[in-house]
Amino acid sequence: MRTPLVVLDRQRKLARLRAKRSMRTAVVVGSAVAGGVAAVGFAKLCDAAMEAHAWLVGPRHWLGPVLLLVGFPLVVWLTRKLAPAAAGSGIPQVIAASEIGRRRDEAGKPIPDDRVSLKTAALKVALAALFLVFGASIGREGPTVQVVAAVMAFLTSRLRGGPRRRTILIAGGAAGVSAAFNTPIAGIVFAVEELAKGFDKRATSVVILAVVSAGVAAFALGGNYAYFGDLAGSAGWSTWLSAPLIGVGAGLAGGLFSRLLSAWMTGDNPVRRLREARPLGFAALCGVAAATTAALTKGVAYGAGYAEAKNLLLGHFASGWRLAAGKWISTLAAAVSGAPGGIFAPSLATGAGLGALFAHVAPWAGGREAVTLGMAAYLTGVVQAPLTSAVILMEMTRDPGLVGPLLLACLVARKCSEMLCPVPLYHTLARAWTTPRRRSEAEAAT
Repeated sequence: MRTPLVVLDRQRKLARLRAKRSMRTAVVVGSAVAGGVAAVGFAKLCDAAMEAHAWLVGPRHWLGPVLLLVGFPLVVWLTRKLAPAAAGSGIPQVIAASEIGRRRDEAGKPIPDDRVSLKTAALKVALAALFLVFGASIGREGPTVQVVAAVMAFLTSRLRGGPRRRTILIAGGAAGVSAAFNTPIAGIVFAVEELAKGFDKRATSVVILAVVSAGVAAFALGGNYAYFGDLAGSAGWSTWLSAPLIGVGAGLAGGLFSRLLSAWMTGDNPVRRLREARPLGFAALCGVAAATTAALTKGVAYGAGYAEAKNLLLGHFASGWRLAAGKWISTLAAAVSGAPGGIFAPSLATGAGLGALFAHVAPWAGGREAVTLGMAAYLTGVVQAPLTSAVILMEMTRDPGLVGPLLLACLVARKCSEMLCPVPLYHTLARAWTTPRRRSEAEAAT
């Protein structure tokens, strides 16, 4: 029979254990809230940057291409000089950091990981916003993943006995998607489908906790909004008929984008060799391509493409050809240049253009439904994450009637994309951030 002292001692130990667990949970929640606040601040900064670009260009249409010619090499030079790990989307860096354990020095102390450091996150925010001022076709959603993951990794770095670092990075990435699009379910799906191919089930609760906490912070600051407004409706037979056809076209276009970007960033070819040997000269060439595209498309290729996509969804229909072709080329130029910036929002704009083009040539297709399907299918073709793409569009448009057609279009798009690009884009790019060669190049650039 246990004595009262033994029972009391056990109760005290259990109380201390519960207190430690509660403290760890509070730290995770607090870090996710901080990440959500950072995401909202980044979003407002990017909006202000695009407004600044519109104000600078205004009636001076000749200034837009000039800004791109100057901006590409300048932003790439600043990135290589100040924060090499801030280049590109940021999602590959988070994947690489989550797959490789933290490095330690000879004394056993952890070495700071520049891929998910606060310095890299802060400079990524500033450089991406600057790139938008110049009119580059980039998005903030991928960078937000890296920023929120960096914030959570820093604020939870001193936790003992809590979630593993990999779990924290995955949760931070999921929270970043949730806060960037105001789509919490898509954040969870993105973590499972893209950031961690089948991570352990114990991480699920941490991911959901981080997503909800960041979403609450984003809701408190940004309000309860739908990314493209409330567009509820119902899908008829024409939508189901259009879904696989749009999936084929958008999937092939997205797969070609990923194939070229993967090859030029990681393959052995003349473009990659030129990019490594003359990074600033190569960035200038990318600027020429973006400036030429902007001039030919009369400015629709500038920025993230949010306004253009929303106009198509709201019924201001056009053929979509200029938007689709312009965003495809300008986004590829920005992504391969080595400057900070994501591809999510520009991909949605490209897909919107493809959907509008399909509705223009197919008399049975509903315009808004085709645009929505095009956005989801093209995003799937680029990142090969069909569930994430479908859920993002479902949550952004709040149209439950399109659930089935969206899933069908995304699955078809993924199959078509895989024919051109067998390995998903982000995981191909992530391997470049785990190799000693790339790490040494990044350190040498500083």
